Amino acid sequence: MNNIVISTIEKYSMLEIGDSIIVALSGGADSVSLLHIFVSIKDTYQLNVYAAHLNHNIRGQEAKRDEDYCRNICESLNVKLFIKSVDVPKLSKEQKISEELCGRNERYKFFEELSQSLNAKIATAHTASDNAETLIFNLSRGSALKGMTGIPPKRGNIIRPLICATRADIENYCKNRGIKFVTDSSNLSDDYTRNKIRHRIIPELKSLNPQFEKAICNLSENFREVSDFMNRESEEAIDNCKLKFGYDCKKLILLDRAVLKNCLVMMCRNFADFIPENKHIDLMISIIENGGSVNLNNSLLAISKQGIFRLALTENNLCEISDYLKINNTLLFGNKIINTVVIDADNNNCNSISSDYVGRAEFRTRRAGDKFTYRYRKVTKPLRKVLGEMKIPSEIRDNLLVLAVDSTVLWCENVGVSAQAKNNSLDEILIEVV
Repeated sequence: MNNIVISTIEKYSMLEIGDSIIVALSGGADSVSLLHIFVSIKDTYQLNVYAAHLNHNIRGQEAKRDEDYCRNICESLNVKLFIKSVDVPKLSKEQKISEELCGRNERYKFFEELSQSLNAKIATAHTASDNAETLIFNLSRGSALKGMTGIPPKRGNIIRPLICATRADIENYCKNRGIKFVTDSSNLSDDYTRNKIRHRIIPELKSLNPQFEKAICNLSENFREVSDFMNRESEEAIDNCKLKFGYDCKKLILLDRAVLKNCLVMMCRNFADFIPENKHIDLMISIIENGGSVNLNNSLLAISKQGIFRLALTENNLCEISDYLKINNTLLFGNKIINTVVIDADNNNCNSISSDYVGRAEFRTRRAGDKFTYRYRKVTKPLRKVLGEMKIPSEIRDNLLVLAVDSTVLWCENVGVSAQAKNNSLDEILIEVV
């Protein structure tokens, strides 16, 4: 076992000499074995080894038993243990999520807090068996490429040194060394989907190939390599297709289909932390090719208009624009900060704007009848037409900030200054919204 773990650590560059490590300790065979292994190799890597246990308070006295066991095992190994108790059943109801998800969130929140305070990496006891279960679970849900990569050996400050060891390897390790551990009774039940996979599906697959779990590890690694390549290609494609208010539909259509699909997944994830399903991806490709819009969920909209594809929130999350507060040459206007060289007649820079408008200009949103005069062409048009010509998304137009006198627009956010508000230097920006 030690050889498997050391080989995994070296292969994925999990440790550096002098690292501090927090072992996520549940009291089960996997995490107890991981703790023992880290204690056995700590001198080799000059490690500072800690352990952390979160009591979920889900299983009553059994949860207290697990906490006590973790405390005892850490005392026997001379490892400092951090314990936190969370009422997961109550919290999950408040958050309206499953106890399983709530417990996971609270565990990683606790581990991350410790990681920051101790400047330490977090070591979790995920095994090759866990990886196989995860991949089958994702496969059953029709996962995209990302889901087929399984559990990554390393992610940020989280390392998984047991990811190449099977559950049978762990059990043999504990048996040969007389290591005791506790058993979570919920793992013996088929109540959870993962347990059904563990107790019913995996044994059938292992009857076909006794090395099934290790074969899945190799498959996951191959998928990770492909996924990494696709992500690099997609990031470059997104940059090439980027426009001011979205992405060029003509360029998107020319992308390889697989790259385009991955680009759409990345766009949704980066814009709204939303992972689209295959049906969403197909709908987005359809509107990129033909125009239109589609609701991806209750708050996210995909739009293809005037040759531009973009994502937008269906709910207006902007603060309502109201009166502004003057702070020197900076205005706070709703949720927008405006740096300006023209505010009112008392401003020293008032000669930057035509004297006809000094002291009468106001910041507001657009109104019917607003007119804008292009600085260079000296052509006056309704502001709504100007916004259309500049392909500014329709869903943000009513929230754009305007500096105007009556219906004469001196400046409009994302458009610029008008002929009436030209600066002494035509290359200088009059107003900046940040």
